[in-house]
Amino acid sequence: MSLPKDFLWGGATAANQCEGGYLEGKKGLGTVDVIPWGEHRRAVMQGQLHYNELPKDSYFPSHEAIDMYHNYKEDIKMFAEMGFKCYRFSFAWSRIFPTGEEAEPNEEGLAFYEAFINELLRYNIEPVVTICHFDVPLALEQKYGSWRSRKVIDAYVRYCDVIFRRFKGKVKYWMTFNEINMLMHLPFMGAGIMFREGEDEVQVKYQAAHNELVASALATKLAHEIDPNNKVGCMLAAGQFYPYSCNPEDVFAAMEKDKGNYFFIDVQSRGAYPNYAKRFLERNQILIHMEPEDERILRENTVDYIAFSYYTSRLTSANTDVGEKTSGNVIAGIRNPHLKASEWGWQIDPLGLRITMNSLYDRYQKPLFIVENGLGAVDILTEDGTVEDDYRIAYLEAHIEAMTEAVEIDGVDLMGYTSWGCIDLVSASTGEMKKRYGFIYVDKDNEGNGTMKRYKKKSFEWYKKVIKNNGLN
Repeated sequence: MSLPKDFLWGGATAANQCEGGYLEGKKGLGTVDVIPWGEHRRAVMQGQLHYNELPKDSYFPSHEAIDMYHNYKEDIKMFAEMGFKCYRFSFAWSRIFPTGEEAEPNEEGLAFYEAFINELLRYNIEPVVTICHFDVPLALEQKYGSWRSRKVIDAYVRYCDVIFRRFKGKVKYWMTFNEINMLMHLPFMGAGIMFREGEDEVQVKYQAAHNELVASALATKLAHEIDPNNKVGCMLAAGQFYPYSCNPEDVFAAMEKDKGNYFFIDVQSRGAYPNYAKRFLERNQILIHMEPEDERILRENTVDYIAFSYYTSRLTSANTDVGEKTSGNVIAGIRNPHLKASEWGWQIDPLGLRITMNSLYDRYQKPLFIVENGLGAVDILTEDGTVEDDYRIAYLEAHIEAMTEAVEIDGVDLMGYTSWGCIDLVSASTGEMKKRYGFIYVDKDNEGNGTMKRYKKKSFEWYKKVIKNNGLN
């Protein structure tokens, strides 16, 4: 057995991490455009430090990123050379609706994405579009407090209506929100939520979550009505939680952590709030404002597939004092003594991908799509213009092998695999350029200096062979 012949091999990026051109073509500011690099980044992402209070000399990496806005033809040509079957990218919402509430969309923004998509299709690369990837028009945050308000649902649905109609027949695969559960961990980055003094932050986060879930369901409904061929997915920052020991309390703690992670996808895939979530809200006296039609909207408009990112597994315990802590994809945990870690402390666990795939498929029985997986590392450009990134090849090779075993041995239904940051881009968590993921090196540093020239790494030719052989070797 092998992967399906129509398996979607490719790579993934996000507009705010690679596009640049942050005010070109009549684009408006997005929430990500006010998140700085450096010591204040995490506080702003958490909604604890207001972006208006930042030092005047703050550097905002998204403003230029790797300038794909002006270089996309060159970049897509390199993706095609690797043999990409698909490319996952995002639209910058504020490029299409600069404030989120214009009477008409910004034609320059739509024309840019149309040209971008046409370039992909010229190389027979299937576009996979994330509708909202940590990128809310800043004006909606300033006017309504972002997703805490149902007004943003209306703005989002109008935005979806425009892009579904404009790109009908050209884009088949959509995702409503990137890593929707990140709202709970980095509220401003994930959903544009900036907290006000004295308010109940948990209440605000769950109200925003509900509004996003309703918006996702309405977008799914609209996508299917406009084009029955559309496939709409949700997207989760995934990674199984392991218990620190076989102590039943640790096992239970891991189960609880997993449920907290699954909450959004349970609603998007199953169409209703799970009982554990209802009990949690009751116990914590969290009262979510719902409109009479919300439950029906959620129930009738579930997603077609489950997309997720996987970088690492997580380890947890009922005892908060146990074990050495380590980093992860924003969600920190206990260091697993059985695993090695990346330079940023993200533990490397290929079997964890297979475990996560089994858990998700057993839970939802819908096709899965791995839309982010990769290794962030410090790459050294050699004098002959390449990067000897054998460490990246080893990471990806082990994860692709585990992924293939989940399909061939365990029977998991998997649509495709897009490695994260197929071209070097700005790190979402740290705002760095030196934390590189790509098969293509971009000459730029953390401070924004560099030529922007692109170079093929050793992993470029390796991934080209993987795609050509459909993962067989």
